[in-house]
Parts: sequence; structure tokens; C-alpha cells
Amino acid sequence: MLTNVAVALVDGVAPFELGIFCEVFGIDRSDMGLPVYDFAVCAAQERRSPTGDGHFEIVVPYGLERLESADLICVPADRRAATREYPEPLLAALRRAVDRGARVLSVCNGAFMLGAAGLLDGRRCTTHWMHAPTLTRRYPRALVDPDVLYVDEGQVITSAGTASGIDACLHVVRQEQGAEVANTIARRMVVPPHRDGGQAQFIRRPLPRTACDTLGEVIGWMARHLDGEITVEQLAERAHMSPRTFARRFLQETGTTPYQWVLRQRVLLAQELLESTDETVDAIAGRCGFGNAAALRHHFLRTLGTTPNAFRRTFRGPQAAA
Repeated sequence: MLTNVAVALVDGVAPFELGIFCEVFGIDRSDMGLPVYDFAVCAAQERRSPTGDGHFEIVVPYGLERLESADLICVPADRRAATREYPEPLLAALRRAVDRGARVLSVCNGAFMLGAAGLLDGRRCTTHWMHAPTLTRRYPRALVDPDVLYVDEGQVITSAGTASGIDACLHVVRQEQGAEVANTIARRMVVPPHRDGGQAQFIRRPLPRTACDTLGEVIGWMARHLDGEITVEQLAERAHMSPRTFARRFLQETGTTPYQWVLRQRVLLAQELLESTDETVDAIAGRCGFGNAAALRHHFLRTLGTTPNAFRRTFRGPQAAA
């Protein structure tokens, strides 16, 4: 049973991400019949630490010794996570916690601290999509998934950017104390108890640049004709190549196949239209080359982990047209 929660604080902490843990686990809501957590914020080094934005300092009463009794150790983001060296006593405390059965939970680039402790090795994990490539390079044994809101690997839980930390915290509460407790905390915080999809829906992927002028012209034509049928044979003819040569060159220049490129651009166009227009999903499916709403829903769900209607509600509100 989750009763004892501690936050591992380093200098440069991101205040909002620290506040997530304080809000979910640090407030006494016993008047609502909710559990009360033994909650503490613990400094890894000096107990007076500047925040990452430099506007104020945080003074905490506990040091690393407080982590030894925690059921859950929370790791917020910090502004130096991608480049800093974490103190070995802190990393050792995290490893001991996992060894004795405690859980650790990171928000955003707090995952770098868990990586430094070796706790991401061989484990699926996530971080903010902007930091995912750096996390992968720095900890190559970590199995980084940049498209999800959070990953629960049992004792090690990682979440993506800012609000995803709320999702992960509520997920832990739901596991430990049940859906009613998690939902009540969510209502008190005025947040959804569960969000559909993953952070892939928030990532903007522009058209890839290519050094090949001939291929660049073909790619431009593809982007302008997403609503129609596009075949490798058509594209190869426009590029004055054989289909086999074109497919090989396209893969070399873009890192993907023509089919996957077109599919991804159609999904991106659908995202834009769902956000910016009141067109029906059927109409958008036609404009994007999917043919019908069922095909659009299928590819949208596979690519972004959510449905077109759920995406539209997220970005335009519950009154948006279906």
C-alpha cells in the first residue's frame, strides 16, 4: 500500500513539475475521505536550492536519508538534466529503493536521473519528446518510447512533458488506492482522470529536408496531392528513375518509404484540419486521401494513439463538430 512519498530534489528543479507531486500527494484531503500520504521533499545536496527559472529558492527540511523509507520516490524535471552529473549518493539511494521494492516516478527530463542510476537499462521508458533523442544517446540501453504519455514498468514509471506527470501520478494512485480515489483527486484538481492517446499527437513533424533537388520536387508534388492516389510508379516517372531506383533513393534521402511518408503526411494534414476547421471526419478523410472515416480512424489511432474525434475534442473542446 502506498503511504510514504518522497521527492528527490536537485538544484535547478522545474517548479511546475515539483508542484505536480505536491498537489497529488502532499495535500491533506482527508475531509473528502481520501488517503493522507506521509509526504516529504528531500534535497540531494544543499537544502536550499534555486529553481530552474531563477525566480526563487526552495528550502527543504530533509536530506537523502528520508528516501530510505519511501514507498514512492518522485523525480521532477530540472533545467540541467540532459548535461549534469548527478551525485552518486543520490543515485545509490534510488537503486537501493528499487532493490527493496519501492517505486520511482519521473516527470519529463527527470528520466535522466533514473538513467544515470542505471534504472532505465533494459526497460521501456519515456520523457518529453524534445529530450527523447538525447536520452537515447546518453543511455543506449534504455528503451525510449517518445510517443506515449507515460510508461509503467512496475517499479520504474516515467512520464513525458509537464501534464503527463499528472497522468502518471493518477495512474499510480489508481493502482494503489483504486479508481474512486484517483477520480476524486482528479476532480479536485479539475483535470481528467485519464487522457486518451499519447504525446505523439502533440508533436509537429515538418516536411523532411532533402539534399536532392530532383527528389525535393517530387516530395513537393506528393505534399500537394495527398488527396489522390500516389504510387511508386507515378513518382518514379516524375523523378525520371526506375521504380526500384526511386524507392531506394527515397529511403536514403528521407529515412522512410514512399508509402509511410505519404501516410504520415496524410495524418498530419488530418490533424491540421481537425484543429482548424469544422469539417466532418468523413470530409477530412476525403481531403487527406484516406477515402472514408473508417480508414482515417484506423491510421490515426495507429499513428497517434487516439481517435480523430478525441483529438478534436482535446484541441478544440467538447462542442467541436464530429
